[in-house]
Amino acid sequence: MQIYLDYSATTPPRREVITALQEVLTQQWGNPSSLHEWGQRSATVVERARMQVARLINAPADSVIFTSGGTEADNLAIMGVAQRYRWPQHIIISSIEHSAIAQPVNLLEQWGWEVTRLPVDSQGRVNPSDLEAALQPNTVLVSIIYGQSEVGTLQPIDALGQITRDRGILFHTDAVQVAGRLSIDVQQLPVDLLSMSSHKIYGVQGAGALYIRPGVELVPLLSGGGQELKLRSGTQAVPAIVGFGLAAELAEAEMVTETPRLIKLRDRLFEQLADTPYLKPTGSRLHRLPHHVSFCINNNPACSPAVTGKTMVRQLNLAGIGISAGSACNSGKLSPSPILLAMGYSESAALGGIRLTLGRDTTEADVDWTAMVLKQVLERLMPEPALSCCA
Repeated sequence: MQIYLDYSATTPPRREVITALQEVLTQQWGNPSSLHEWGQRSATVVERARMQVARLINAPADSVIFTSGGTEADNLAIMGVAQRYRWPQHIIISSIEHSAIAQPVNLLEQWGWEVTRLPVDSQGRVNPSDLEAALQPNTVLVSIIYGQSEVGTLQPIDALGQITRDRGILFHTDAVQVAGRLSIDVQQLPVDLLSMSSHKIYGVQGAGALYIRPGVELVPLLSGGGQELKLRSGTQAVPAIVGFGLAAELAEAEMVTETPRLIKLRDRLFEQLADTPYLKPTGSRLHRLPHHVSFCINNNPACSPAVTGKTMVRQLNLAGIGISAGSACNSGKLSPSPILLAMGYSESAALGGIRLTLGRDTTEADVDWTAMVLKQVLERLMPEPALSCCA
């Protein structure tokens, strides 16, 4: 038996998406910028995909810019705003941002920008009053992740975005984990920039998008042919974009049934593991991604070496179960999770984070089997009664 529970890292492409890609590769393979029939066939399917992705968040089609993925969308949002200014300004992010936000902001800080990293509580939530207190006359951008990929916590984006909108400050959110799983309406949500990714919603890797509210100006990161409304030069990856569009359309249609199903499975897994002393849930249970389950391992201080998240990934992989130790972008590194550290966990505890994320193919039997195997692995690795160190 093999059970994949790492849907926050990537999702398997849907059969409908694979079929669409095959059609593109055989019939719409032209360069979308070419004026002849072959090029225009490609341009037509790209624009159809743009409308499909835009509908997922109720946005105008011409406000969606295709990128190579969520990371490029995040970078375009951060650096595209920053490069509008001749002199360094002030930017605010949370202390639990994805590295696709944290690292560009670190670079801006090296260039003289003033950066405020908002603290979070023990569940990973930003307090809107902290944002309000951090705003300065030279604050030009706030970027707060919508759904944290490592611990599953959802932020109060409505409240945070409204604070910045009332002050005329741009607001960006990385919604890579949220789009396609929870309803987003940018006509109501006070955001100016929003990042998405295809391979998180059963498209293929290599396509993402940035929503840019009409009237918001960005400086492009890439110079060249002026594709994507002159904001993202480079020949579009037509197959990946078409797959993204179809995946978005299917996600929008199925969300009303799939999201409640995932929530039920998520809660079932939490309940199945509630009686083990070796695990402590991380992140908010109330404000949480519908498919996301995460824990910190309660290591007995007398047990050496400590059981890390990477240890658990390897052990469950041997049992045919795929999970991760935090974000896929950082799970290969043996270092304390910066997300758990920001939430107040000790360095030793921050080495013990694990994440199990559910998807379209996950069943109740998968959840029950995984819970049983996870308990058995923990009991074998930590035979002594657990002593809480997840703090």
